[in-house]
Amino acid sequence: MRVLVTGGRGLLGSAVVRELASRGHEVTALQRNPSLSGAVDRCGDITDPAAVAGAMQGQQAVVHMAAKVAVVGAWEQFEHVNVTGTRIVLDAARAAGVRRFVHVSSPSVAHAGHALVGAPAGAADPDRARGPYARSKAMAELLVLAADGPDLAVTALRPHLVWGPGDTQLVDPIVERARAGRLVLIDSGSALIDTTYIDNAASAVAAALDRCDHPDVRGRAFVVSNGEPRTVAEVLSRITRAAGVPPPRRSIPFPVAMAAGAVAERAWEVAGRQEVPPLTRFLVEQLSTAHWFDQRQTRRALDWRPHVSLAEGFARLAAQS
Repeated sequence: MRVLVTGGRGLLGSAVVRELASRGHEVTALQRNPSLSGAVDRCGDITDPAAVAGAMQGQQAVVHMAAKVAVVGAWEQFEHVNVTGTRIVLDAARAAGVRRFVHVSSPSVAHAGHALVGAPAGAADPDRARGPYARSKAMAELLVLAADGPDLAVTALRPHLVWGPGDTQLVDPIVERARAGRLVLIDSGSALIDTTYIDNAASAVAAALDRCDHPDVRGRAFVVSNGEPRTVAEVLSRITRAAGVPPPRRSIPFPVAMAAGAVAERAWEVAGRQEVPPLTRFLVEQLSTAHWFDQRQTRRALDWRPHVSLAEGFARLAAQS
């Protein structure tokens, strides 16, 4: 198929472009800066209707990945990119006669802060989602899924904590904090979490594109992970050891961490600082609350299985370091 991928420059976007190209698809990537992913580049912003319409011409399918991803920031920015931008891409796809639309979402759209233990892919809920990113992604997912119809098959995929070699959003910050002696555990890091190795996330997106028009897939959302829950302490230890730095040893209680996160957020807000604080309440929740998902429905509906285990993924991470 001729497939337009929005946001094909990041870790997951580049992997998705390579995966689709390896399966014989003709891939065009719409993004603000050129990439080296092997796709046909179309430079533009998803909030620019003319740029999106131009890139959409002649396409048969869309994988929509472009988004503002951040822990902090003004709501208006998240809404503009993640909600308005998604609406522009969706409208352009329908106008161009695109038949398949895969929206890359996030498990955070259905996470209200409590533990998720073997959970299914719950409904996106903007009112209960934690923070502007999750709320805006929840709104965008609902917008996309509501567009499923006879002329356009849509599905939403929620890859959970994607990581791998070259990861600047999850792996690099963990390693940098550990190297500086600032990486700590919360409540001993005993919470179980799921993660997703990058190659598995990319192959799941490709599988969703292939199966998008299947009755068991269209109009629905699916969480994707390796399906190998591990404690936060083990995940952090394996990532840091792969980089050759000591794992975290110190642990602080949850109430203390939450209070510190709230103080840091407020201090950054008052100072007008744009970078992410060293600790936020969202990060504390992620490091202290179980969140792992039942993968049986995802694997059955997409006819997909992860092909890189966590052990192999950590070995690849170590080889790259």
